[in-house]
Amino acid sequence: MTPEEFYANLERLGFRLTDQQKAQFASYFETLVDWNTRMNLTAITDQEGVYLKHFYDSLAPILLGYLDERPIKLLDIGAGAGFPSLPMKILFPQLEVTIIDSLNKRITFLQALADKLALDGVHFYHGRAEDFGQDAEFRGQFDLVTARAVAALPVLLELTIPFLKIGGRLIALKASSAGSELKEADGALLTLFCQVTKSKDYQLPNGDPRNLTIVTKKKETPKRYPRKAGTPNKNPL
Repeated sequence: MTPEEFYANLERLGFRLTDQQKAQFASYFETLVDWNTRMNLTAITDQEGVYLKHFYDSLAPILLGYLDERPIKLLDIGAGAGFPSLPMKILFPQLEVTIIDSLNKRITFLQALADKLALDGVHFYHGRAEDFGQDAEFRGQFDLVTARAVAALPVLLELTIPFLKIGGRLIALKASSAGSELKEADGALLTLFCQVTKSKDYQLPNGDPRNLTIVTKKKETPKRYPRKAGTPNKNPL
C-alpha cells in the first residue's frame, strides 16, 4: 500500500488526513526505518509494507467503528514500535496514550519518535505489565487497553484487564481468527469478571486475514491479579 493508497482508503471510510497527519505518517516511517538499522523494531521495512501492515492495520479499531473521537485514556501494552496506539493517536489526536513496554530500548525509540512527530498527551513507561497492573496509579485507570499480537487471549486478559475501569474495553488485534483462543479463555474471563462483547474477522485491503476481539470489564478485578511477572505466561488462567 503506497502512501497515496493509504490516504485514499482512509478517505473512502470517512477519514481525510490533513497535510500535518500525512507528514506525521511519513516521518514515522522514516524514523522507524532509520532506528531499525540499530535495533530490532520490525521485520517489515519497505514503505508499502509499513503503510499496510503497520499503519493501516493499527487503525482497525477506528476504521471498523469501535472507537470514536471522544477523548479517552488509552493504554497500549507491549506496543513495540508504537503499534497500534501511535497511528491511532495521529488519526485521533485527542486520545491520551500511555505505552508500557518491557524493553527500555523501545521506550527510548518511542520517546524520540513522539518528539519528532510533535505528539502531546503521550506517556511511556519501561517495565512489566504484571508490575504496573498492581500499581494504584495505573490499576483501574484506563477506558481502553489495546494489544496487537502480544499473547494468547488467556494470558493477555490477565495482563490487561486490571488496568481498565469498570465498563472499559480491551481491544485485541490478531493476525487470524480468535476462535480457539476464545474457547481457551473461558476460565480467565470468569476469573477476571470480564466478557467478550465482539469478535470480528476481517481482511486488510490486500486480503490478509485479521481479527479484532473486544473484551469488556464487568466488575473489579480480584486483587491477586495480575500475578507476579512471568506467571501468566507460565501458568495461564
